Amino acid sequence: MIDIQQLISTLLVALAVSLALGPITLPMLRRLKFGQSIREEGPKSHQAKSGTPTMGGIMILIAVTVASLIFVGGSQEVWLALFIMLGHGVIGFIDDFIKVVLKRNLGLKARQKLLGQILMAVALVYISITYMGGDTNLWIPVLDQTIDCGIFYYILIFFVLVGTTNAVNLTDGLDGLASGTMAVAALAYTLICLIFGQYELAAFCMAVVGGVLGFLKYNAHPAKVFMGDTGSLALGGALAAVAVLTKTELLLIIVGGVFVVEALSVIIQVASFKTTGKRVFLMSPIHHHFELKGWSEKKVVTVFWLCGALLSVVALLMVMV
Repeated sequence: MIDIQQLISTLLVALAVSLALGPITLPMLRRLKFGQSIREEGPKSHQAKSGTPTMGGIMILIAVTVASLIFVGGSQEVWLALFIMLGHGVIGFIDDFIKVVLKRNLGLKARQKLLGQILMAVALVYISITYMGGDTNLWIPVLDQTIDCGIFYYILIFFVLVGTTNAVNLTDGLDGLASGTMAVAALAYTLICLIFGQYELAAFCMAVVGGVLGFLKYNAHPAKVFMGDTGSLALGGALAAVAVLTKTELLLIIVGGVFVVEALSVIIQVASFKTTGKRVFLMSPIHHHFELKGWSEKKVVTVFWLCGALLSVVALLMVMV
């Protein structure tokens, strides 16, 4: 069993590793000319960020992996969560590499990225059910009822993984927005894991909190580095994996509510423009809408962090009920 001291130690090790990697990683990314290209249709104020080093998510992945292996390296669930996180990190790294180094702005083709995410979803469900005693039941919060989804559970997990990874990716559009929101969500899942008695997974979540907070020192406004798809897809994969392993797939909608709203704003915007020719938001994802409304970047990020914290409290209350 993991005690509070070990949880804190896991967080501190991940934090220390992430912080220590900054002075090493940032000059390396600059030297390799791994600079972020800013899309022209985005807010004009963002053009000043062009050339900022990207792919910094590798700092988070190393920090989370090191801390997890030190403190809970013997846990099958943690190994599976790491596999899903790092697998998505590889997909994101390839996508970033194509965009940044090979100068192909679209990166991986949609079907290529989708194929990788499908393989990750199948691996997550197959391994958890075949080797870790999992099942195809879906838990309904508050009602405390379960529904056996059978083969449809695989489809559900695909949507959970793809939806979460892409939602975190879309949220990563302002300095510190995705990293701060992820820290809040991972902390909430630490508590959820403790409530459910899944202590090793709680330690993994604390490693994510530490890794992201360390990265946030360099990613907060004005950002010295961006996490890129390398970080955003990996963090989304980690969050989705923990939700699946704790059987809280539906609760993830609440804990990751900010990510959900960001993704929905894009879907609504595209659907509205294609069907009516009109835009619902000034720009999507929705954080850009508030920027164009006159909010400062810091204000948008702070408000979104607070919304994430509030939603996490709601989710925790639902678990306790």
